[in-house]
Amino acid sequence: MTSLDSPIPRFHLAVPVDDLAAARRFYGDVLGLTQGRSADTWVDWDLHGHQFVTHLAPERAQRVHNPVDGHDVPVPHFGLVLTVDAFQKLAERLRTADTEFVIEPYVRFAGQQGEQWTMFLLDPAGNALEFKAFADDSQVFAT
Repeated sequence: MTSLDSPIPRFHLAVPVDDLAAARRFYGDVLGLTQGRSADTWVDWDLHGHQFVTHLAPERAQRVHNPVDGHDVPVPHFGLVLTVDAFQKLAERLRTADTEFVIEPYVRFAGQQGEQWTMFLLDPAGNALEFKAFADDSQVFAT
């Protein structure tokens, strides 16, 4: 099944960046995303079948952090829910690229309802990304 055939709707997200060349290096080289259409002020990316766009926007609003499990979680943030194997491979890819984590990869809710791997990082423009993984997909929305 392709992402076009998926019963789960794909999202479209556009985020501001202050340097398109740095965004191309990060999203293309570090994260390994495929670039789609582009212009002088924006670039489309294939984020695992979702349309993700970086738009040139030199001025940004101040970031907010919320305390979660003893960490300062940056808000807003976005990312993907991956398999544990894909999460570990991405974490290794990010470490190899000397990525500075806002929150290092770790297991949250270990042995409890909703157990998940999570990590937070910033792109070169300061946009916060969170990647997660659940060993049991039924726990994604567990209460």
